[in-house]
Amino acid sequence: MVRGGDQGLSDTTTLPPDDDAAEPDANGPLRRCIATAAVRPKAELIRFVVGPEGEIVPDLAEKLPGRGLWVAADREALQRAVAKKLFARAARESVKVPDDLVERVEALLFRNCIDLIGMARRAGQAVAGYEKVHAWLVEGRVAVLLGASDGAMDGRGKLAALASSIPSQPRLVETFSADTLGMAFARDRMVHAAVARGGLSKRLLAEALRLDGIRGRADGPAGRGVVDEASNAAPAFSVQG
Repeated sequence: MVRGGDQGLSDTTTLPPDDDAAEPDANGPLRRCIATAAVRPKAELIRFVVGPEGEIVPDLAEKLPGRGLWVAADREALQRAVAKKLFARAARESVKVPDDLVERVEALLFRNCIDLIGMARRAGQAVAGYEKVHAWLVEGRVAVLLGASDGAMDGRGKLAALASSIPSQPRLVETFSADTLGMAFARDRMVHAAVARGGLSKRLLAEALRLDGIRGRADGPAGRGVVDEASNAAPAFSVQG
């Protein structure tokens, strides 16, 4: 499993907005979660800002103006930030928090993942179908192996076993259904897919990890649907999205 720094949830926090809270480490710039007080790499958190109308807005691309309010990519942490009014405390002003903020973040992350897979496909950096994925694995081109969460274990297990024997060991992502993978490849359904090494695969893996966390299938930002080393074991959950 890919696991993040699980600090647990603290009962209280009085942290200020945290765009420049900590020095970078080997994994990049660090930020402090307003719900857990844990300091983590930015890739493991989600940035929020206070919009022009005083509403909390998720800023997944980290480009919106304003002071960043960071929350771990973890469903419990985000729910706590909403329930305990931690956004207002961190922003030091009255803010409006949408009732469906968790669902909005999940939908945005889901869309980002599908868009990244589609971008990789159009750039010639992704393939779908058992034979094509098998060939890429043999050639050592694969960084992310995508297996439909509702696909038959026979084919998925064979590709995962092959991936585990490759020195570079592609990451196995079993977060998306066959219908979802089909959407990314402009087809009805797709059980097997792969993304080549490069910037898009890194971004996809990071977003898939954050999506699993917001779906509540994670220890911190790392999800059970994303496996560190490809294996032929079934994922610990069934995802319908």
